[in-house]
Amino acid sequence: MILTDTQILAERKLGHIVITPFNRKYLGSNSYDVHLGEWLALYKDEILDARVHNKVHYFRIPKEGLILVPSKLYLGVTEEYTETHRHVPFLEGKSSIGRLGIDIHATAGKGDIGFCNSWTLEISVRQPVRIYAGMPIGQLIYFEVNGEVATPYNKKKSAKYNKKTGKPVESMMWKNFL
Repeated sequence: MILTDTQILAERKLGHIVITPFNRKYLGSNSYDVHLGEWLALYKDEILDARVHNKVHYFRIPKEGLILVPSKLYLGVTEEYTETHRHVPFLEGKSSIGRLGIDIHATAGKGDIGFCNSWTLEISVRQPVRIYAGMPIGQLIYFEVNGEVATPYNKKKSAKYNKKTGKPVESMMWKNFL
């Protein structure tokens, strides 16, 4: 089951869901709107290799915005830092973003119980479009789970995305080959 607005608020009060910063006006009937942070990243190499650490170049979105182009994969980050201790969070793009031809994730829309971080966005566009830091970019939806979790994500030794940076995080697939 998906949590409603009143349940999201109740779970926040209990500390089971953390959203920072939090603003009540971004709470929908059954989701919470998240916003594009100021940092983007592009891979330094044109050809990526799943077995090696592909490095990225970080840059800030200027106040006048930035035009994204279809030939690039941009890594973005949410302004919001989140923690989810009893629910499975899903990040979906807002319909207004989709109608601009912006996809915010290729395959990584689901978080794990115990995920404590900002969300890295895998942004691609259908045609050139100007984006701005702080714009609504997606919505978090929380699902109830059945049963106890043996090892939350933030306690797993194999977790690759626990380091809090405030910037987008590049693929750590290469760690699977170690």
